[in-house]
Amino acid sequence: MPIEAHDTTPSLATLWRMTRPAFLLLTVVACVLGTATAAACGCGLDLPLAGATMLLAVLAHAAGNVLNDLHDARSGADAGNTQGIHPFTGGSRLIQNGVVTEAQTDALAKALLLVLVPAGLLLAVKTAGGVLLLGLAGLLLAWGYSAPPLRLMARGLGEPVVAGAWFLVVIGSDYVQRRQFFVIPASAALSLALLVAALLLINGVPDAEADARAGKRTLAVRLGPRGAAWAYLGLVLAAHGWLAASAWLLIPPVSALWGLVSLPLSLAAAALLLRHARAPQRLRPALALTVAATLLHGLAMAAGFAQVAAQH
Repeated sequence: MPIEAHDTTPSLATLWRMTRPAFLLLTVVACVLGTATAAACGCGLDLPLAGATMLLAVLAHAAGNVLNDLHDARSGADAGNTQGIHPFTGGSRLIQNGVVTEAQTDALAKALLLVLVPAGLLLAVKTAGGVLLLGLAGLLLAWGYSAPPLRLMARGLGEPVVAGAWFLVVIGSDYVQRRQFFVIPASAALSLALLVAALLLINGVPDAEADARAGKRTLAVRLGPRGAAWAYLGLVLAAHGWLAASAWLLIPPVSALWGLVSLPLSLAAAALLLRHARAPQRLRPALALTVAATLLHGLAMAAGFAQVAAQH
């Protein structure tokens, strides 16, 4: 049973915790990668625009996190989750621990969305109309991931949704610099997006029992522990394999292959998941390795693109 929260305005520190800030670093990395792909193609580097894009993307990610906590509380999924591995899985637990109420969480989600809409419009005015399409698509994914009636995460579609969301972050960060869509950022975005999907998949393994009781048919629930482990291995191999294949096809520069430095971390996480899939409490090292691999992959690719940009 959730502890009753006091009906007072949350402090700034609590509001910050409600956004699950540790996970926002993934969006920062995706924005850095998209900005680097544009710079590598000779499109220049507008730092104020890059900063504004990053801020909007982080706010959108924060809104998605808050919405996820809200709807997992309403469904009872987080309250019934006793095997989550904090801070990787099981939500922020702020509602369940009585720190905030569902109403306060709902209010924060709405406030973030209200800021995002006019800010996105302003960014589109400063750049090009494609920002509106990307922003609307991103907001739809953030809302549809958790909120009824779609609740895509509960239908085994969470991984494609988050992969699509971070694909759009890279594309959008490139677009505001380049002012048009291009194949090179899409190639880099796909590699990172596959690792983000793997991250969500492994995070769902410790939560699978509670999710199943709450009626959430996540991919981890549908596949079972061993099936999820093999799917995870397939995703990380596909991410790194695509990067290698795309460089061979001369889509990104060869220096983007620095992204392959994350492969040993991903394979180590996959081995741990295959070994301990039915013992979720032993998955903390695999979860940490997955986060590290995803961040390293994006940063290393960005460094490779930056190397090319420095030569212009």
